[in-house]
Amino acid sequence: MSRMHSDGRGSSGSTKPRNPSTNWVVYEEDEIVQLVEKLAKKDKKPSEIGGTLRDRYGVPDVQAITGKSITDILEEKGLSSELPEDLYSLLEKAVRMKEHFDKNPKDKEARRRLELTEAKIRRIAEYHRGERIPEDWSYNREKAELLIK
Repeated sequence: MSRMHSDGRGSSGSTKPRNPSTNWVVYEEDEIVQLVEKLAKKDKKPSEIGGTLRDRYGVPDVQAITGKSITDILEEKGLSSELPEDLYSLLEKAVRMKEHFDKNPKDKEARRRLELTEAKIRRIAEYHRGERIPEDWSYNREKAELLIK
């Protein structure tokens, strides 16, 4: 879904192994949960927490070790945000584009990109509606600016 408006250059990146062996990880399950909690209190997003655990602590996959995803752990501890991370990132992007468009009103490509980003926000909101966001949640530019700032 996220590559819908891209230039069609294909997908890249690695794939996770089917049966990850985590017997070489030096951290126990409860230590990893504490690390996730500590990093979340430093206002890190779940993707940033996963990257930090991978790069700094040598934890390849939180879910393979704990049996729960990072967002599940954050929800248990009451540290999750009110909006899903993908939706929040798109809202940030739309607000930045809107600020650019306000300064440069003749930038027609920016207008088109803003329209595409807002369409993507509406599709992702439809996906999360009822589970992670309220049923009556809807996107508009002014509300997005208030949520982000």
